Amino acid sequence: MKLARRILVTVVVTLSIVVVCLYWVVPTALSFYYARNALVITKVVPADLKDLSVSQAPAVRLSYVGYDFEVPWTDLDDSKTKLYPESRPEKTMAVLSFRSGLRLMVMAGPPPSFADQFVRDMKMSPQAFEAVFGHDAAASDYAFAKRVYEFTPVRMHHWTLSSPIFAREEVLLMVKSIMPSKPAETGIFNIRNQDYQGFQQGDPRIRQDRLQLDLYSGDGGFEITFFQKDYASPLGVTQPEINRIVQSLHKTSPSGPVAPRLARND
Repeated sequence: MKLARRILVTVVVTLSIVVVCLYWVVPTALSFYYARNALVITKVVPADLKDLSVSQAPAVRLSYVGYDFEVPWTDLDDSKTKLYPESRPEKTMAVLSFRSGLRLMVMAGPPPSFADQFVRDMKMSPQAFEAVFGHDAAASDYAFAKRVYEFTPVRMHHWTLSSPIFAREEVLLMVKSIMPSKPAETGIFNIRNQDYQGFQQGDPRIRQDRLQLDLYSGDGGFEITFFQKDYASPLGVTQPEINRIVQSLHKTSPSGPVAPRLARND
């Protein structure tokens, strides 16, 4: 009987150790591993812009994909403008080329596209989505992006005994590793105007091939990417020029003109 009792105690202790390893030691070890090996971009968090000045250079007012905005360059080459999708009358993307070599790609999307994508394409339940990204993120792409961009490996709860917390942070770290574009490694910045708020990926003071803006509102999102690999300007796109676009952005009025037109600095 004593031998059987000893065997039973040994089995119970062994199983207890296995359970502790499975439900605490392993998740804790994985949490430290993921944080230590996280990509550089996961450690970048949004910061406020230091330069809020707006370019007063001669500009052109454009209207594409349902939005009006001004660009502080007057050398747009209309012959190279491309609208997508080509097979549909309603366009959601435009590629604009300037004679200087600068190119812009603008895109528009309905809200809330992030929540729809996770629920529809990744088969994530609405409840699971809210548990990871928060209740506000289900109805707001800006809230979703903010939640992702503000998360860093430093914020991980390594010693938590809660499996849901570990799983949530694992998903957040994975999305933070994928969602930002390459320019975000030089900085992510808060941008906003009267109706929209979002993020600028990339510091224009550091010349790079690409910069990206994402602006959100309750009625949709607007994205603009600057491709400046072939841009003749030695400075590249500047922050005041970016600010001119952001501050001028608004939804196109139903009766508004579609053709590019000179914008005045009134």
